[in-house]
Amino acid sequence: MSLSATARQSAADLPLTIDDVRAAARRIAGAVVHTPTMHSRTLSNIVGTEIWLKFENLQFTAAYKERGALNALLLLTDEQRARGVIAASAGNHSQGLSYHGTRLGVPVTIVMPRTTPSVKIMQTESVGGKVVLEGETFDEAYAHARTLEKELGLTFVHPFDDPNVAAGAGTVALEMLEDAPEIDCLVVPIGGGGLISGMATVAKAQDRPIEVIGVEAALFPSMYSRIHHVEMPCGGDTLAEGIAVKEPGEFTARVIAEKVDDIVLVEEAALERAVSLLLQIEKTVVEGAGAAGLAALLAHPERFAGRKIGLVLCGGNIDPRLLANVLLRDLARSGRLARLRVTLQDRPGALYKVMKEFHAHNVNIIEIYHQRIFTSLPAKGLITDIECEARDKEQIDALVAALRAGGYAVSLVELG
Repeated sequence: MSLSATARQSAADLPLTIDDVRAAARRIAGAVVHTPTMHSRTLSNIVGTEIWLKFENLQFTAAYKERGALNALLLLTDEQRARGVIAASAGNHSQGLSYHGTRLGVPVTIVMPRTTPSVKIMQTESVGGKVVLEGETFDEAYAHARTLEKELGLTFVHPFDDPNVAAGAGTVALEMLEDAPEIDCLVVPIGGGGLISGMATVAKAQDRPIEVIGVEAALFPSMYSRIHHVEMPCGGDTLAEGIAVKEPGEFTARVIAEKVDDIVLVEEAALERAVSLLLQIEKTVVEGAGAAGLAALLAHPERFAGRKIGLVLCGGNIDPRLLANVLLRDLARSGRLARLRVTLQDRPGALYKVMKEFHAHNVNIIEIYHQRIFTSLPAKGLITDIECEARDKEQIDALVAALRAGGYAVSLVELG
């Protein structure tokens, strides 16, 4: 059963078919990586279902976007190739299009907002793209790209709302279902909808039932709102920036309404945990959008219990500093890192006595912060924040209990 009975289109009305995806697969074969699809025993045990992972973060530009970009490039006429292509993107589409365009001798122009981090500009230029900075927002960059398209006679390659791009993306599902025919449910991130449109087209063309579930960040429920005809707030700082899309595609919305069974929303904490688990367990770096499928399983385990799930790790381009923050925050949530706030008297030996308790409980101290001035305590009092690490939450709890038994006022500084 699809998401919206009222929005259903007949298969013949949709400008994307399984034959389009199969043709795309033949077209791009050998030029993109046939990434592995692997069963994860540990993640399966954690979630309570069977999980297969498709490692699209192992593409040359570390994202599935290469597939759709290359398929669109290979369908250009000779004249279009000679003139070149243009796109508006500050993400994985810009790198995929630039890399394959340069490889094929097609000039590629990418329009990005002036606010784009320099690392993304450098990554796009390093694979051959010409970057034009225009506007303060993506919408302004997009408008400028469409203007340049007309002025310079370039061909615009949309990052998702294009049947040729979606057909290329759908080759992910062809490979997954060939390599892991046990899969009976695909859980796919949704930004603009290109990836899930292509994958759902493949899934629903199989001779056995395969459920297709979309995942959006709760801060950006744009496709969920459109399909369900509801108004929900859309915006904010999400870890899943690759699917932080305010306006989903027109073509992709039609395909999703017809072929996708459900859309679930995930909060930031689930996205962070998913990124951390994939690094710790699978030893693979995945960006927030790429971890959205696993985040959905972590957030809604009852929804997927007993199923054979295929997840796409659709991208691995994450800022190293952001990744470090995610990992540390996950350690804090699990209780292995903690910040204890202890009230002390400002006298010699006071801190030493507290340190003895840390030693007795084998808890390692990372940082100590003294605060004497900006506090409501009496002048002879002070607050000490102690960042520490332990093997688990129980070890921290035992330390806190011992400190309180010794007469100290102790509180845990909670992670926001």
